[in-house]
Amino acid sequence: MVVYVDLIFLTNLCIDGALIGLTAWMRKTKLVWWRWLLSAIVGALYVVMMFVPEFDFMFTFLIKFGLSLVMLSIAFGFKGLQAFMRTLGTFYVINFVAAGGILGVHYMLQSSGELFNGIWFTASGGMSFDLKIAFWFTFVVFFAVLFLFKAVQSSKRKTDRMTTYLGKVEVFIDDVTISCTGLLDTGNQLTDPLSRMPVMVMEVSLWQDMLPAAWKGRLKDEAPDNLIMELDQEDFHWQDRLRLVPYRGINKGTAFMLAMKPDRVKVTMDEMCYETTKVLIGLDGGVLSSDGKYQAVIHPELVQDAASAQSTAISAGATEKPLNVV
Repeated sequence: MVVYVDLIFLTNLCIDGALIGLTAWMRKTKLVWWRWLLSAIVGALYVVMMFVPEFDFMFTFLIKFGLSLVMLSIAFGFKGLQAFMRTLGTFYVINFVAAGGILGVHYMLQSSGELFNGIWFTASGGMSFDLKIAFWFTFVVFFAVLFLFKAVQSSKRKTDRMTTYLGKVEVFIDDVTISCTGLLDTGNQLTDPLSRMPVMVMEVSLWQDMLPAAWKGRLKDEAPDNLIMELDQEDFHWQDRLRLVPYRGINKGTAFMLAMKPDRVKVTMDEMCYETTKVLIGLDGGVLSSDGKYQAVIHPELVQDAASAQSTAISAGATEKPLNVV
Protein backbone atom coordinates (compact mmCIF):
# COMPACT_ATOMS: atom_id res chain seq x y z
CA MET A 1 0.00 0.00 0.00
CA VAL A 2 1.30 3.45 -0.93
CA VAL A 3 0.68 6.27 1.54
CA TYR A 4 1.11 9.86 0.38
CA VAL A 5 2.09 11.62 3.60
CA ASP A 6 2.09 15.06 2.02
CA LEU A 7 -1.48 14.59 0.80
CA ILE A 8 -2.58 13.40 4.24
CA PHE A 9 -0.85 16.37 5.87
CA LEU A 10 -2.50 18.92 3.55
CA THR A 11 -5.90 17.30 3.92
CA ASN A 12 -5.75 17.33 7.72
CA LEU A 13 -4.39 20.87 7.61
CA CYS A 14 -7.56 21.94 5.77
CA ILE A 15 -9.80 19.90 8.07
CA ASP A 16 -8.23 21.19 11.29
CA GLY A 17 -8.30 24.73 9.93
CA ALA A 18 -11.99 24.39 9.08
CA LEU A 19 -12.76 23.04 12.57
CA ILE A 20 -10.90 25.89 14.25
CA GLY A 21 -12.51 28.46 11.96
CA LEU A 22 -16.03 27.16 12.59
CA THR A 23 -15.35 27.08 16.34
CA ALA A 24 -14.35 30.74 16.19
CA TRP A 25 -17.50 31.55 14.18
CA MET A 26 -19.68 29.76 16.74
CA ARG A 27 -17.97 31.55 19.62
CA LYS A 28 -18.04 34.90 17.73
CA THR A 29 -14.28 35.24 18.16
CA LYS A 30 -11.90 36.84 15.69
CA LEU A 31 -8.87 34.69 14.83
CA VAL A 32 -5.34 35.90 14.17
CA TRP A 33 -4.33 34.28 10.91
CA TRP A 34 -0.90 33.01 12.03
CA ARG A 35 -2.29 31.49 15.23
CA TRP A 36 -5.03 29.85 13.16
CA LEU A 37 -2.48 28.40 10.74
CA LEU A 38 -0.09 27.27 13.48
CA SER A 39 -2.88 25.47 15.33
CA ALA A 40 -3.93 23.66 12.15
CA ILE A 41 -0.30 22.67 11.46
CA VAL A 42 0.04 21.15 14.94
CA GLY A 43 -3.11 19.07 14.38
CA ALA A 44 -1.97 17.95 10.92
CA LEU A 45 1.49 16.94 12.21
CA TYR A 46 -0.11 14.78 14.87
CA VAL A 47 -1.92 12.75 12.19
CA VAL A 48 1.33 12.28 10.25
CA MET A 49 2.94 10.80 13.38
CA MET A 50 0.62 7.80 13.21
CA PHE A 51 2.81 6.48 10.38
CA VAL A 52 5.89 6.50 12.63
CA PRO A 53 5.90 3.28 14.72
CA GLU A 54 8.02 4.89 17.48
CA PHE A 55 5.21 7.33 18.24
CA ASP A 56 2.43 4.78 18.74
CA PHE A 57 2.27 5.67 22.46
CA MET A 58 0.88 9.08 21.49
CA PHE A 59 -2.39 7.66 20.19
CA THR A 60 -4.13 7.44 23.55
CA PHE A 61 -7.09 9.34 24.93
CA LEU A 62 -5.04 11.59 27.22
CA ILE A 63 -2.60 12.55 24.47
CA LYS A 64 -5.44 13.26 22.03
CA PHE A 65 -7.28 15.35 24.59
CA GLY A 66 -4.11 17.19 25.51
CA LEU A 67 -3.44 17.94 21.84
CA SER A 68 -6.88 19.53 21.48
CA LEU A 69 -6.06 21.78 24.46
CA VAL A 70 -2.80 22.79 22.83
CA MET A 71 -4.48 23.53 19.49
CA LEU A 72 -7.15 25.69 21.09
CA SER A 73 -4.59 27.49 23.26
CA ILE A 74 -2.57 28.35 20.17
CA ALA A 75 -5.58 29.50 18.15
CA PHE A 76 -7.56 31.37 20.81
CA GLY A 77 -5.14 31.90 23.68
CA PHE A 78 -6.22 31.57 27.31
CA LYS A 79 -8.61 34.32 28.41
CA GLY A 80 -10.03 32.62 31.45
CA LEU A 81 -11.08 29.11 32.40
CA GLN A 82 -14.79 29.62 31.71
CA ALA A 83 -14.25 31.04 28.22
CA PHE A 84 -11.70 28.34 27.40
CA MET A 85 -14.04 25.53 28.51
CA ARG A 86 -16.82 26.93 26.36
CA THR A 87 -14.48 27.04 23.37
CA LEU A 88 -13.38 23.47 24.09
CA GLY A 89 -16.98 22.27 24.30
CA THR A 90 -17.86 24.02 21.03
CA PHE A 91 -14.80 22.49 19.34
CA TYR A 92 -15.78 18.94 20.35
CA VAL A 93 -19.43 19.43 19.41
CA ILE A 94 -18.37 20.46 15.91
CA ASN A 95 -16.01 17.47 15.70
CA PHE A 96 -18.75 15.07 16.76
CA VAL A 97 -21.21 16.61 14.30
CA ALA A 98 -18.72 16.26 11.45
CA ALA A 99 -17.79 12.66 12.37
CA GLY A 100 -21.43 11.68 12.82
CA GLY A 101 -22.36 13.27 9.52
CA ILE A 102 -19.65 11.33 7.66
CA LEU A 103 -20.74 8.03 9.21
CA GLY A 104 -24.40 8.80 8.58
CA VAL A 105 -23.87 9.59 4.90
CA HIS A 106 -21.59 6.56 4.53
CA TYR A 107 -24.15 4.08 5.86
CA MET A 108 -27.00 5.79 4.05
CA LEU A 109 -25.26 5.18 0.72
CA GLN A 110 -24.36 1.57 1.49
CA SER A 111 -26.42 -1.36 0.29
CA SER A 112 -27.45 -4.15 2.66
CA GLY A 113 -24.83 -6.52 1.20
CA GLU A 114 -22.02 -4.03 1.76
CA LEU A 115 -23.23 -3.38 5.28
CA PHE A 116 -23.28 -7.03 6.37
CA ASN A 117 -19.94 -7.71 4.71
CA GLY A 118 -18.44 -5.28 7.18
CA ILE A 119 -19.78 -7.17 10.22
CA TRP A 120 -17.80 -10.07 11.65
CA PHE A 121 -17.83 -12.11 14.86
CA THR A 122 -14.90 -12.45 17.25
CA ALA A 123 -13.68 -15.71 18.80
CA SER A 124 -15.52 -14.93 22.04
CA GLY A 125 -18.83 -14.59 20.20
CA GLY A 126 -18.90 -10.81 20.16
CA MET A 127 -19.72 -8.73 17.10
CA SER A 128 -17.42 -6.17 15.52
CA PHE A 129 -17.60 -3.80 12.56
CA ASP A 130 -15.09 -3.22 9.83
CA LEU A 131 -15.46 0.40 8.71
CA LYS A 132 -13.90 1.40 5.41
CA ILE A 133 -14.47 4.92 4.14
CA ALA A 134 -12.75 6.27 1.05
CA PHE A 135 -10.35 9.17 1.51
CA TRP A 136 -11.98 11.55 -0.96
CA PHE A 137 -15.44 10.60 0.33
CA THR A 138 -14.38 11.64 3.83
CA PHE A 139 -12.86 14.87 2.58
CA VAL A 140 -15.88 15.95 0.52
CA VAL A 141 -18.56 14.89 3.02
CA PHE A 142 -16.65 16.52 5.90
CA PHE A 143 -16.85 19.97 4.35
CA ALA A 144 -20.42 19.37 3.16
CA VAL A 145 -21.46 18.51 6.74
CA LEU A 146 -19.69 21.58 8.13
CA PHE A 147 -21.35 23.79 5.51
CA LEU A 148 -24.77 22.37 6.38
CA PHE A 149 -24.08 22.76 10.10
CA LYS A 150 -23.10 26.40 9.63
CA ALA A 151 -26.19 27.06 7.51
CA VAL A 152 -28.44 25.58 10.20
CA GLN A 153 -26.72 27.61 12.92
CA SER A 154 -27.01 30.80 10.85
CA SER A 155 -30.72 30.20 10.40
CA LYS A 156 -31.09 29.58 14.14
CA ARG A 157 -29.23 32.76 15.00
CA LYS A 158 -31.41 34.74 12.62
CA THR A 159 -34.52 33.26 14.20
CA ASP A 160 -33.24 34.01 17.70
CA ARG A 161 -32.46 37.62 16.78
CA MET A 162 -35.89 38.05 15.25
CA THR A 163 -37.55 36.60 18.35
CA THR A 164 -36.16 39.45 20.45
CA TYR A 165 -38.05 41.89 18.21
CA LEU A 166 -41.34 40.01 18.27
CA GLY A 167 -44.21 41.05 20.49
CA LYS A 168 -47.91 40.55 21.03
CA VAL A 169 -50.17 43.12 19.42
CA GLU A 170 -53.78 43.78 20.50
CA VAL A 171 -55.96 46.28 18.64
CA PHE A 172 -59.25 47.44 20.15
CA ILE A 173 -62.08 48.99 18.11
CA ASP A 174 -65.49 49.21 19.79
CA ASP A 175 -66.13 45.69 21.07
CA VAL A 176 -63.76 44.03 18.57
CA THR A 177 -60.26 42.90 19.60
CA ILE A 178 -57.72 41.69 17.05
CA SER A 179 -54.63 39.92 18.39
CA CYS A 180 -51.53 38.82 16.50
CA THR A 181 -47.73 38.67 16.64
CA GLY A 182 -45.88 41.79 15.53
CA LEU A 183 -42.30 42.51 14.49
CA LEU A 184 -40.65 45.70 15.76
CA ASP A 185 -39.16 47.46 12.74
CA THR A 186 -36.69 50.06 14.02
CA GLY A 187 -36.38 51.53 10.52
CA ASN A 188 -40.11 52.09 10.06
CA GLN A 189 -40.84 55.81 9.77
CA LEU A 190 -44.33 55.61 8.29
CA THR A 191 -46.57 58.29 9.80
CA ASP A 192 -49.75 60.09 8.82
CA PRO A 193 -48.65 63.52 7.45
CA LEU A 194 -51.76 65.24 8.83
CA SER A 195 -52.05 63.89 12.36
CA ARG A 196 -48.35 62.83 12.66
CA MET A 197 -49.54 59.55 14.15
CA PRO A 198 -47.33 56.50 13.63
CA VAL A 199 -48.73 53.78 11.38
CA MET A 200 -48.56 50.14 12.43
CA VAL A 201 -49.05 47.84 9.44
CA MET A 202 -51.16 44.69 9.77
CA GLU A 203 -52.25 42.01 7.32
CA VAL A 204 -55.74 42.74 6.03
CA SER A 205 -56.65 39.07 6.47
CA LEU A 206 -56.89 39.69 10.22
CA TRP A 207 -59.70 42.19 9.57
CA GLN A 208 -61.43 40.31 6.76
CA ASP A 209 -64.60 39.59 8.75
CA MET A 210 -65.01 43.24 9.74
CA LEU A 211 -64.43 44.82 6.32
CA PRO A 212 -67.03 45.09 3.52
CA ALA A 213 -67.47 41.83 1.64
CA ALA A 214 -66.84 43.60 -1.67
CA TRP A 215 -63.29 44.41 -0.55
CA LYS A 216 -62.24 40.80 -0.17
CA GLY A 217 -59.10 40.06 -2.20
CA ARG A 218 -59.04 43.52 -3.81
CA LEU A 219 -56.93 45.53 -1.38
CA LYS A 220 -53.66 44.03 -2.65
CA ASP A 221 -54.03 45.10 -6.28
CA GLU A 222 -56.59 47.90 -6.30
CA ALA A 223 -56.09 51.48 -5.15
CA PRO A 224 -57.64 52.01 -1.69
CA ASP A 225 -59.20 55.34 -2.68
CA ASN A 226 -61.31 53.48 -5.26
CA LEU A 227 -62.53 51.13 -2.55
CA ILE A 228 -63.49 54.02 -0.32
CA MET A 229 -65.49 55.59 -3.15
CA GLU A 230 -67.61 52.44 -3.24
CA LEU A 231 -68.66 52.85 0.39
CA ASP A 232 -71.64 54.96 -0.65
CA GLN A 233 -73.38 51.70 -1.47
CA GLU A 234 -71.98 49.74 1.47
CA ASP A 235 -73.01 49.61 5.10
CA PHE A 236 -69.68 49.96 6.87
CA HIS A 237 -70.03 51.24 10.43
CA TRP A 238 -66.29 52.06 10.73
CA GLN A 239 -66.33 54.40 7.74
CA ASP A 240 -65.44 57.42 9.87
CA ARG A 241 -62.29 55.61 11.09
CA LEU A 242 -60.80 55.17 7.60
CA ARG A 243 -57.73 57.13 6.53
CA LEU A 244 -55.55 57.28 3.42
CA VAL A 245 -51.84 57.41 4.32
CA PRO A 246 -49.38 58.31 1.53
CA TYR A 247 -46.13 56.35 1.39
CA ARG A 248 -43.29 55.68 -1.01
CA GLY A 249 -42.29 52.06 -1.61
CA ILE A 250 -38.96 50.74 -2.83
CA ASN A 251 -38.50 51.58 -6.54
CA LYS A 252 -42.08 52.83 -6.64
CA GLY A 253 -43.77 56.18 -6.73
CA THR A 254 -46.05 57.60 -4.08
CA ALA A 255 -49.02 55.39 -3.23
CA PHE A 256 -51.74 55.30 -0.59
CA MET A 257 -52.28 52.82 2.19
CA LEU A 258 -55.70 52.23 3.68
CA ALA A 259 -55.60 52.74 7.45
CA MET A 260 -58.03 52.73 10.37
CA LYS A 261 -58.08 54.67 13.62
CA PRO A 262 -58.45 52.23 16.55
CA ASP A 263 -59.63 53.07 20.04
CA ARG A 264 -56.33 51.85 21.48
CA VAL A 265 -53.45 49.52 20.77
CA LYS A 266 -51.52 47.42 23.28
CA VAL A 267 -48.06 46.01 22.52
CA THR A 268 -46.38 43.51 24.83
CA MET A 269 -42.63 42.95 24.44
CA ASP A 270 -40.07 41.55 26.90
CA GLU A 271 -42.71 41.40 29.64
CA MET A 272 -43.37 45.11 29.18
CA CYS A 273 -46.78 46.31 28.07
CA TYR A 274 -47.21 49.57 26.10
CA GLU A 275 -50.61 51.06 25.40
CA THR A 276 -51.48 54.07 23.26
CA THR A 277 -54.39 55.66 21.45
CA LYS A 278 -52.26 57.78 19.09
CA VAL A 279 -51.72 55.27 16.29
CA LEU A 280 -53.19 54.24 12.94
CA ILE A 281 -53.52 50.66 11.66
CA GLY A 282 -52.37 50.34 8.05
CA LEU A 283 -53.89 47.40 6.14
CA ASP A 284 -51.57 45.41 3.89
CA GLY A 285 -53.18 43.17 1.30
CA GLY A 286 -50.28 40.69 1.16
CA VAL A 287 -48.41 38.49 3.61
CA LEU A 288 -45.84 40.26 5.79
CA SER A 289 -43.92 37.11 6.77
CA SER A 290 -43.48 34.20 4.38
CA ASP A 291 -43.10 31.74 7.29
CA GLY A 292 -45.99 33.20 9.27
CA LYS A 293 -43.90 34.32 12.26
CA TYR A 294 -45.61 37.71 12.45
CA GLN A 295 -48.67 39.42 10.96
CA ALA A 296 -47.95 43.03 11.91
CA VAL A 297 -45.07 45.52 11.73
CA ILE A 298 -44.77 47.54 14.93
CA HIS A 299 -43.78 51.19 14.58
CA PRO A 300 -40.81 51.97 16.90
CA GLU A 301 -42.52 55.07 18.31
CA LEU A 302 -45.14 52.85 19.93
CA VAL A 303 -42.41 51.40 22.13
CA GLN A 304 -39.88 54.22 22.29
CA ASP A 305 -42.32 56.89 23.37
CA ALA A 306 -43.77 54.66 26.05
CA ALA A 307 -40.33 53.57 27.27
CA SER A 308 -39.14 57.20 27.41
CA ALA A 309 -42.22 58.24 29.33
CA GLN A 310 -41.73 55.41 31.80
CA SER A 311 -38.04 56.26 32.27
CA THR A 312 -38.89 59.94 32.91
CA ALA A 313 -41.52 59.00 35.46
CA ILE A 314 -39.14 56.67 37.32
CA SER A 315 -36.31 59.23 37.40
CA ALA A 316 -38.72 61.86 38.75
CA GLY A 317 -39.83 59.53 41.51
CA ALA A 318 -43.38 59.21 40.23
CA THR A 319 -45.58 56.72 42.02
CA GLU A 320 -48.06 56.35 39.18
CA LYS A 321 -47.45 54.83 35.75
CA PRO A 322 -47.62 57.11 32.69
CA LEU A 323 -50.82 56.99 30.71
CA ASN A 324 -49.37 55.16 27.72
CA VAL A 325 -47.63 52.44 29.74
CA VAL A 326 -49.50 49.63 31.45
